[in-house]
Amino acid sequence: MNGGGREGDRRDDEVRGARRIPGPRGAVDDLDLEAVPRPVLPPPGGNAPDEAVPEQGAPEGDGDVRDAVPEAGAADEPDAVDESEPAMTSATSAPSTATPVLSHQVLKALLGAWALSACSAEETAAVEDHLTVCAPCADEALRLRDAVGLLHTDGSLDLDPTLRTRVMDGCLGRRPARIPVPDWATPYDAETARLDALLRDIGDSEWHAPVRLQWFEDERPVTRRTTVAGVIGHLMAVDGLVSAALGLDDPLGRVEVPLSPARRTETYWAATRPPATRAVREPWRDLTHELIRTASLAGRNVAERSVSYGDFALPLQDALLDRAFECWVHGTDIAEAVDYPYKPPSAAHLHRMIDLAARLLPAALAGRRSAGLAGPAKELVAPGEPGRSVHLEVEGHGGGDWYIPLDSPAAVGSPRRAVAQVALDGVEFCRLVAGHISPVEAAAGQEGDREAIRDVLFASASLSRL
Repeated sequence: MNGGGREGDRRDDEVRGARRIPGPRGAVDDLDLEAVPRPVLPPPGGNAPDEAVPEQGAPEGDGDVRDAVPEAGAADEPDAVDESEPAMTSATSAPSTATPVLSHQVLKALLGAWALSACSAEETAAVEDHLTVCAPCADEALRLRDAVGLLHTDGSLDLDPTLRTRVMDGCLGRRPARIPVPDWATPYDAETARLDALLRDIGDSEWHAPVRLQWFEDERPVTRRTTVAGVIGHLMAVDGLVSAALGLDDPLGRVEVPLSPARRTETYWAATRPPATRAVREPWRDLTHELIRTASLAGRNVAERSVSYGDFALPLQDALLDRAFECWVHGTDIAEAVDYPYKPPSAAHLHRMIDLAARLLPAALAGRRSAGLAGPAKELVAPGEPGRSVHLEVEGHGGGDWYIPLDSPAAVGSPRRAVAQVALDGVEFCRLVAGHISPVEAAAGQEGDREAIRDVLFASASLSRL
């Protein structure tokens, strides 16, 4: 290609199939700049008057030189102008503020800055003049402007929460893990990784941001203020229940501590004076890795190993699902405190969390009935038999249908014995189970036995804890 941006003498009037620029003419760098007369600048120290025109310098070797500007009054005489010097007359009539003359290489190098609107006014004018005569540069300029448009997007810059799973699935599809993570442990693996990604993004000062923990207790909402670091300490303290069931070291040390999650948390908070900082992240993350690694190496029977919570116990597979749920809930608490976007879990993982809550509801109903907080049983049935039920319809993300037995925790929920129906959004139901909204505030579609509906909603909120 030559310096004018044309390939040989071929006419290139079209860019991407659409006629956008006029026919090519000689590019500015094809001109013989030495042959173009240049105006002589006025001497420094003062501005020339508007009517004054600087004298034109004479080419070397020309012994017969005339003034480029006639004397005053000569313009009135027709013979005062020498028509034999058209080039001289044309040069003196050119404006003094013309677009700077830049070479093709310089103009091509400016295309990127021009596309980003980073050129000076003179450079912008020179580039745009060049684009009218150089089709290849015009095509390149169009591509650069399209690329700049991609840089200005209104979409979220946060990673898709399913990206990690898709990347891991792709890697494991090529080279399967020798000892894979059990399927029932994957929600805990995913939620701890998501929370850790949030923690890596926040600054040192944000670890001391106030966080308000919420749950439902004794028929009323309860709140407790702590910090981001305090929340991670709380998660680590409760994870110690699972580590004890797997034979690992307790993060609270060898001292005797109560088994309930709330008492363990209070013990940890009392022992961390001054309050914890971001240094708590590493031991918490190390513990989550160790729990997943140990559960993966322990074999199939470990899934049913009992994990004691003090007042109740869960199989290990349900305990890790419960820990995944709490990681997500408290991750949302932290994200709200530091103004960080945080999405719900994947639909498959959220469905499992909702299923765990639905399976815990019959025992929660029985406990509330024993405490006089729920209506009396109306139709007792033998264990394993279908009994009166409430149809829990969870819509949207991770939703499904569950039938909650009302009169006995050993009964089986049955569509044929349903006496009421409750419809909630999946995330809204989880907020109810976490104690972040009260049963009265839950946006639920209700139909049927009002007492049964109230009992199920309040039993759902009673599953929450510190």
